[in-house]
Amino acid sequence: MSEKYEYYKTQREKYVARGVGNGNLHVADEAQSATVKDVEGNVFIDFAGAIGTLNVGHSHPEITKHLKAQLDKFIHPGFNVIMYESYLNLAQKLTEITPGHFDKKSILLNSGAEAVENAVKIARKYTGRQAVVSFVRGFHGRTNLTMSMTSKVKPYKLGFGPFAPEVYQAPYPNISEKSEDLSDELYTQHIINKLHDFFIETVDPSEVSCIVMEPVQGEGGFIIPDIQFVKAVKQICEDNGIVFVADEIQSGFARTGKTFAIEHFDVEPDLITVSKSLAAGFPLSGVVGRKEIVDSASPGELGGTYAGNPLACEAALKVIEIIENEDLNGKAEQLGHQLEAYLTALSQDYEQVKAIRRLGAMVAFEVVDPETGEPDKALTAKIIKTANEKGLLLLSAGIKGNVIRFLPPLVITDQELNKGLNILTEVFEKAIEKQTN
Repeated sequence: MSEKYEYYKTQREKYVARGVGNGNLHVADEAQSATVKDVEGNVFIDFAGAIGTLNVGHSHPEITKHLKAQLDKFIHPGFNVIMYESYLNLAQKLTEITPGHFDKKSILLNSGAEAVENAVKIARKYTGRQAVVSFVRGFHGRTNLTMSMTSKVKPYKLGFGPFAPEVYQAPYPNISEKSEDLSDELYTQHIINKLHDFFIETVDPSEVSCIVMEPVQGEGGFIIPDIQFVKAVKQICEDNGIVFVADEIQSGFARTGKTFAIEHFDVEPDLITVSKSLAAGFPLSGVVGRKEIVDSASPGELGGTYAGNPLACEAALKVIEIIENEDLNGKAEQLGHQLEAYLTALSQDYEQVKAIRRLGAMVAFEVVDPETGEPDKALTAKIIKTANEKGLLLLSAGIKGNVIRFLPPLVITDQELNKGLNILTEVFEKAIEKQTN
């Protein structure tokens, strides 16, 4: 490695908290679309998208041009002190594009975890109840409450207790784990039955303020539920006065081929949390939902100093415009199809590639030991590490650490995509041997 690389690595080790993870120790210098260049001129194809934050790509020219002009006006007068147009316009736009044929309102915040926390606060205020239900394998953030709602212990929860009370984790289907003698339909019904039992054995629905559900589990491994399960969750909410919250932090803004993933399931959430690709890399999140639920909180009970920063709001308005004008929903489906086809072909050469799954361009597969069929976390880490060394930014996921997920910008060019897939092919050739037929 060069002296510059070693300098930055030493600087990181000396001054940055050890608890902050790094998948790649190079230092970015500039980025466009799905390509990142570091300070030494090394080029990386980005299949991570800042963990799903860059659906419109790095440094989209329309966004950068727009924000340069906005920067001369003001940076942050604070919406609680004096209002500004971008917050108001974005609040309106979010009520228009989120699913639900009812009057809605929005609150803007900073991070995904902050959005989830506020959704829970709003639901508790509205219902007068305390209990919160999330799901096994779910991930909702790293604050105390959202960490409590998150399923995976290490690295997210180990040693950080005590956790928030009145948080319960319900069963969530994973077709990849079902026995071969059980049909998908029967398996889904089995999990629905377990869900009903959960509300007898674990917590009574009369005490539950909200059920917070990822329509596609992100950190859990891109687990996609059957539509009947999602409908069953919604029905439980309707039957018991529970607020249904769709956590769309990772799955929103065209990632799944629809503006929001919950639209695939013919369900209208009461509240929806948004962040990540909302603002093209600027810190911004929000809660959008039924007017009467959002308005249950009184003035001053919700908010934050930097919540709804005007530059972030301007970026978000441009993101939504780009999604519509450039048909990113259509591009997501096309990109997802290309990735799925590549992985299907890869699985013919490598027995380690199993359980390919996708919804739009939210694509993942599992890495297993071909002899035992068990998750292979070590090989997954080796693949990720080798990919980063060869110029491909790649992420893992999953409760057992054996899922490789794809979150490339939806504006990725064919040239960038092919280059990234060629690198991945080289990685597999280096990391594991092809199967012999």
